[in-house]
Amino acid sequence: MQPVIKVENLGKSYLISHRSARTERYVALRDVIAQGVKDVVRKTQDAFRGRQVLQGDEVEEFWALRNVGFEVAQGEVVGIIGRNGAGKSTLLKVLSRITEPSEGRVTIRGRVASLLEVGTGFHPELTGRENIFLNGAILGMKRREIRAKFDEIVQFAEIEKFIDTPVKRYSSGMYVRLAFAVAAHLEPEILVVDEVLAVGDATFQRKCIGKMQEVSGQMGRTVLFVSHQMTSLQALCDKAIFLNAGKTSGIESVQSAVAKYLHGNDATEISEYLIPNPSTDSDAVLERISLADEYGRPNVRFQISKPWYIEIFWKNITGVPVNPNIQLKTNTGIVALVAIDTTLDWDGSKKKAVGRYKSKVCMPAHFLNANDYWLSVSLDCASPARAYDTAFDALRITLWDPMDESSIARGHFTKPREDAVTWPALEWKCTGPNGTIV
Repeated sequence: MQPVIKVENLGKSYLISHRSARTERYVALRDVIAQGVKDVVRKTQDAFRGRQVLQGDEVEEFWALRNVGFEVAQGEVVGIIGRNGAGKSTLLKVLSRITEPSEGRVTIRGRVASLLEVGTGFHPELTGRENIFLNGAILGMKRREIRAKFDEIVQFAEIEKFIDTPVKRYSSGMYVRLAFAVAAHLEPEILVVDEVLAVGDATFQRKCIGKMQEVSGQMGRTVLFVSHQMTSLQALCDKAIFLNAGKTSGIESVQSAVAKYLHGNDATEISEYLIPNPSTDSDAVLERISLADEYGRPNVRFQISKPWYIEIFWKNITGVPVNPNIQLKTNTGIVALVAIDTTLDWDGSKKKAVGRYKSKVCMPAHFLNANDYWLSVSLDCASPARAYDTAFDALRITLWDPMDESSIARGHFTKPREDAVTWPALEWKCTGPNGTIV
């Protein structure tokens, strides 16, 4: 089957201008006049040659996208992730045929509905009703097709009272609700949604996520979704594109792309973390953190159905009371677990012998869901409250589900079974008719 979106060696460049740094302590009038004449000549030449006319006396070529390539199949929901300025909006504008690429090729099969900013495709002087028909006409739909969807659009956008009001009087939230409702209900083959949904409230955002899942799952439409909300991305997308300074390695699992976004491309898989520069003026310091499976073998990937271990090697320098503790959080920053070693006196009333210690904790089977987790470790004192030493996001841990066939093929999970942090094996009892135990 041919992909609905195919991007090959895509590049987009812009010309940006600068004022050169003038190092002279004194600038004569003749220098100002000469520079002004040079600027006028250059701008005139640019205008005659059809090039962009820029201010400034130095011109630089800036590549917002370079050598970007990927393919998207019909019905896929693909997230686009990257920091501000990474090229996400430029990529969407090229895919929406708003901006022409400087190099490369983009092949799109089907109608594209884009929601790139508040009020995309709306005429401010027209009413909500008129803009619905205008957007439908732009998408190539017939009037009877738009009428068939009209009531559903208005109900989804929750603007029945203001449907005949010019949209220039709408709030930003009303703009977004109507714009998304139009884009999602007028049956485009490809739906492109930028971070604009962040303008809406939490209830409307959940409503939009549900609609995009319906559009992709039941209707087989393709969705490209840009967001800085990693929870929404992971709930909606199976695949993602991570953009960094206009470049990407292509489509990958959403978990991998999120990890790169939050922790950088150096998110390596190591089972041991050595503290690079232990503090020399603290009362207690971390020295090493390691991971191991149920047999004591170093590893970073563990089945959710088997136990695994965390070992913390630390040193008490002055004999203070110490409580090692751990924190596990998901790629989206959700804290999944906090655990404190209370075997060494929780209330901090007892001193500890000077020397080296090893704290070992067992993570039980059937406890955490399949996901990527980041382990942070710290040495604390409860009374008085004090942190002696901390290693943030020291190790990356992957828990995978052996019941997931795709996980078995890859050796690790693709996404959690459900949108949940824990997946415990609880003790159940079922009583049937007449009180019998099933």
